[in-house]
Amino acid sequence: MRNDAGQHQDRPGAESAAPSVAAAVSKFVLAGLAALILFLGVSLLVVRELGQRSAVRDTRDFAELAGRGIVEPTLTDDLLEDDAAALARLDRLVQERVLSERVVRVKLWTRAGRIVYSDEPRLIGAIYPRGDDEMDAFRTGETHAELSDLTRPENRFERGEGKLYEVYTRVRTPNGTPLLFETYQRSSALASSGREIWLPFAVALVVSLLLLWLIQVPLAWRLARRLQRAQAEREQLLQKALEASIDERRRIAADLHDGPVQELAGLSYSLSAAAERSAPDVKSQLLDAAAGARDAIRGLRAVLVEIHPPNLQNEGLESALRDLLAPLRGHGAATTLDVPADLRVTPEVELLLFRAGSEAIRNVQRHARAQAVHVTVTDGDGVARIEVADDGAGFSAAELDLRRTEGHVGLSLLEEVAASRGGRMELRSTDGGGTTFVFEVPDS
Repeated sequence: MRNDAGQHQDRPGAESAAPSVAAAVSKFVLAGLAALILFLGVSLLVVRELGQRSAVRDTRDFAELAGRGIVEPTLTDDLLEDDAAALARLDRLVQERVLSERVVRVKLWTRAGRIVYSDEPRLIGAIYPRGDDEMDAFRTGETHAELSDLTRPENRFERGEGKLYEVYTRVRTPNGTPLLFETYQRSSALASSGREIWLPFAVALVVSLLLLWLIQVPLAWRLARRLQRAQAEREQLLQKALEASIDERRRIAADLHDGPVQELAGLSYSLSAAAERSAPDVKSQLLDAAAGARDAIRGLRAVLVEIHPPNLQNEGLESALRDLLAPLRGHGAATTLDVPADLRVTPEVELLLFRAGSEAIRNVQRHARAQAVHVTVTDGDGVARIEVADDGAGFSAAELDLRRTEGHVGLSLLEEVAASRGGRMELRSTDGGGTTFVFEVPDS
């Protein structure tokens, strides 16, 4: 049974509206989560690097504080002469106030590369070549920090301590002799210090971004539901507008049928009856007038079918197409119509086939001067198809372009409709060789 066109029909897509919203929100959430993970990864790397740099600065600050604030005030010039008392005083100070779990070695160098003091006594008095960074520290007084090369001979006693950072800064004896104060600090302590710096920021960043992401989820859901409701409201308005248009078409069709069509039918009968009672010279004129009235009735009925095809609603596509072909038969053209009895298409597709056939048949009636018209409807392989073929005058491509420029856009609109639904429209014609019109769309 076919639904009445004036009734509201639930579209299949309406049932999946909620899942589509859920799918859209899920995509948004997953995309946001992926972006969040990427951003967090980059941010954590940056924060960790900044934390490490800050920890290295802390090691330099500690070396400067220990060297210039603790060791330098206790230095004496006797230390340069390997004075035992001076060495003992300095060693006691270093053991008590500098060495710790973090600082495992202290060395005091001269510019010539001689170690004048170390908490490792075996190094005192040894001479080793100095690198460019050490000499730069002597010259500028800047503090340097770098990963220690434990393979160098002066570092042989630190090899069991694991990875170390050596930090050195310039100090002076009372007479102004520059010395290089060097500490060896555990890398693990530096890493721990770096974590203490960057980890709280990282945790705060992660928590903040996760909260922001979690807040977006309900907001996205509400926005999607709001858009869904707005879409549903628009569709309802369109449906109501369509129903109002159908009701108006039905009213106009009823008014034409009950008014002008009936009046013309009565006029035709009256003229025919009057012709039978009239003189021969008047009779032919009255009969011509009656024939003209009947032609007008056929034209109006064709218009009624186009405006509101009642047979399409109640009896199907075949009956509606047969009504469209009636004016051609009335003018003596031979017509054939082939519609499968088991045609299975949706009401929307059925209406599209009717509109396409209506446009093609109307063009045959207006332009073709055909003696034979064949209309064929098929449904197979997921495609619904209507073909209208005639043996009329045909036309050239230039004539078709001319009609379009003059405002005849029916075929162009049909072509756009077919393309928008994944179908096609084809028009094959030669001047004087007839025309074949084909319209295809998916059958569901």
